[in-house]
Amino acid sequence: MFFSDFAPAQLESQLSGRRFSVIYRLTGDVKTARCKAEDICIEQTVEFPVDLLPPGTIPNNIVGRIEHFEQESPASCRAVISFAEEIAAGEWTQFLNVLFGNISIKQGIQVVGLNLDDSPGGTLPSLFPGPKFGIAGIRALVHVPERPPLFTALKPMGLSAKNLAQLAGQFVEGGIDVIKDDHGLSNQVFSPFEDRVVRCVDAVNDANAKFGRHSIYVPNITSPSEQIIDRAYWAKEHGAGGFLLSPGLVGLDTLRRLAAMEIGVPIFVHPSFLGCYARNPEHGIDFGMLYGTLMRLAGADATIFPNYGGRFPLSVDDCLGIVRSSRSPMDNFLPIFPTPAGGMELNNISEMLARYGRDTLVLVGSGMFRCGEDLHANCGRFLEAVAGMRSPGAEC
Repeated sequence: MFFSDFAPAQLESQLSGRRFSVIYRLTGDVKTARCKAEDICIEQTVEFPVDLLPPGTIPNNIVGRIEHFEQESPASCRAVISFAEEIAAGEWTQFLNVLFGNISIKQGIQVVGLNLDDSPGGTLPSLFPGPKFGIAGIRALVHVPERPPLFTALKPMGLSAKNLAQLAGQFVEGGIDVIKDDHGLSNQVFSPFEDRVVRCVDAVNDANAKFGRHSIYVPNITSPSEQIIDRAYWAKEHGAGGFLLSPGLVGLDTLRRLAAMEIGVPIFVHPSFLGCYARNPEHGIDFGMLYGTLMRLAGADATIFPNYGGRFPLSVDDCLGIVRSSRSPMDNFLPIFPTPAGGMELNNISEMLARYGRDTLVLVGSGMFRCGEDLHANCGRFLEAVAGMRSPGAEC
């Protein structure tokens, strides 16, 4: 026999019985979708013909299990599939592999939800550092207890570190709460990482002292894997108030590692390189699940996402899904700031906040420069808008 030495009793004793569930949307009629669900149970676990498995524990407990299956439209069904906690191996990378590994190469499968076993003693909670600051922590850091905090990016690429630092100081003077590197700023010759961090930290600190503010500067530490942690520690030692990271470029496990280290500053995540996972409405990972739930589990404190109506083709429902996943109750994980970006203009701030609510971090990029050459006055206009002092449709 292939498995003559297999000891099912020993395997069964190693399983706790705890299971986590993944919710999938499957395209096709009921028969087609059911076949996809059954395939997921095998493909994401044993990846082996069921008829060749030794009977008992492996097919009964290791193979994924369809817990619920229903048709949600003529062209799609929803399946809840549970997996033994132990197959995640206590590793974030293996957890993601179970969630959407081989099936990511197939068609018509979308991850839309996740249910964790919250019974005591499980290994899954150790996988998820979760946010350390979240909404309340960032509010406390920048001393903004009520209104939506204002966020902006240092741009355009090509400015020197000195020029970017000057902009950072002006933003603080104008009342911006969080000033980050643009996500494309790395270690270019015109603005080297260390020079930029030192200059921007000094500029923000000087402006805070001068104008009585509590703004923070958030450098981009996205970089080659062997440099990320060193850059994080270096930036923190030199006064950075947070980190910007693009998990799509460096991996979700890098975000998890950074959050688990508890360096002591919030982490802001950028969606670069992640669009391919969520852009197809019939395959991949749902926007809310990707930009909200997974980033929150991995330790992000604020998640930047492309806002509807701007230069990216997300719908209102896509964006609201991200907002809900960022803030809705989820075990013991803090709610995090949903951060709409890309096309945030003065004339749409009121509409956005009416949809998203005050616990939204408002990221304004080039829109900050569209209202004239007086950057201080432009910042003031946006401050008025987030404070509810400007009516919908107001123009510069």
